[in-house]
Amino acid sequence: MAALSKSIPHNCYEIGHTWHPSCRVSFVQITWAALEESLKIYAPLYLIAAILRKRKLDYYLYRLLPEILQSASFLTANGSLYITLFCLFRKILGKFYSWTPGFGAALPASYVAILIERKSRRGLLTIYMANLVLLFCITAAMYMFFFRCKDGLKGFTFSALRFIVGKEEIPTHSYSPETAYAKVEQKREKLEEKPRRMNIIGLLRKLLNSICKHGPRHRCCKHYEDNCISYCIKGFIRMFSVGYLIQCCLRVPSAFRHVFTQPSRLLSLFYNKENFQLGAFLGCFVSIYKGTSCFLRWIRNLDDELHAIVAGFLAGISMMFYKSTTISMYLASKLVETIYFKGIEAGKVPYFPHADTIIYAISTAICFHAAVMEVQNLRPSYWKFLLRLTKGRFALMNRKALDVFGTGASKEFHDFIPRLDPRYTVVTPELPIEFS
Repeated sequence: MAALSKSIPHNCYEIGHTWHPSCRVSFVQITWAALEESLKIYAPLYLIAAILRKRKLDYYLYRLLPEILQSASFLTANGSLYITLFCLFRKILGKFYSWTPGFGAALPASYVAILIERKSRRGLLTIYMANLVLLFCITAAMYMFFFRCKDGLKGFTFSALRFIVGKEEIPTHSYSPETAYAKVEQKREKLEEKPRRMNIIGLLRKLLNSICKHGPRHRCCKHYEDNCISYCIKGFIRMFSVGYLIQCCLRVPSAFRHVFTQPSRLLSLFYNKENFQLGAFLGCFVSIYKGTSCFLRWIRNLDDELHAIVAGFLAGISMMFYKSTTISMYLASKLVETIYFKGIEAGKVPYFPHADTIIYAISTAICFHAAVMEVQNLRPSYWKFLLRLTKGRFALMNRKALDVFGTGASKEFHDFIPRLDPRYTVVTPELPIEFS
């Protein structure tokens, strides 16, 4: 642990924005880089979410762009405010202490930035890593249990899970089995009256129906149009297609940038392994969950909310196909948030105003501090994200000068020494090593 009292006399150019001596120019460069990357992240994300949620035209005309800009502004502010406070603290204190380049500048920057973001997106973050698949299995088990419980989940989370696993897995329906059978029969009669176009989807559906025509269905199962086998297979195909298309859409901007220089890269848009990995993850999650739920209904001869814990846990194994720390940690944090607010509603835990904002600011500040002082202890995926957000400038910090604090700041940078202009430095700069 670096001593808090230690200090170095270097200015902010010598330590932070080594690529340019001006604080203002560096601020503009970081802000522009962060804004560009933020728009690349949030524009396709919000567009895909709007399509999946079947938003109406008014949303695309009046709300989509403001929401994209709001989230992009939040992420941009995280970077621009950080470098602003980085320089400001140096000017106020006259020197750098062990806490100022990382935690000191990042904490207020993160706190102000998260206030810009929509409250519904302020998830609780955590900095401690656990086993990825096991964490997701436990998280999925609890999510599916709350999904099956009455008033367990609300809002977007409930809508998203209903879209993924289907409304058949919701235990409380407003109609009886007899009514459901009648509706199914009416639907079939209407379909028989209209001539069917034999397109690919129609042929595939006909094939599935023929394969699973004589399959079993338990009386407690609410998928009245399908037997249990067909129900699981169709669930896999549906969500595999969704995952494949989502990943394709996310790769469109990068693919089309090379449409004229490297036309062959367009093929990777459709045949990239990540497309199939996300599809396999979503497809297997749904099919395992549905299959396990049906199996437990057959074994126990009843439909119970507790089945969702077992089914959700086993379905979480599907993350083996698409190991994403971001997904696991985000869902885990939202689960903690859900449990916390349920505890408040039940009067079991106290309410702390702005708890999510404070925890986010502290967590992000610790991550920024690690990125400055001890990159070796930071998650590689988060480090790559910071490099993308700053166009690689985060790696240009003079970490050699920070080694005095005892954190091994330059350990991962192979004795990198920035080229500094002596006219703007306080300490005579060390000359970079020249390689022949």
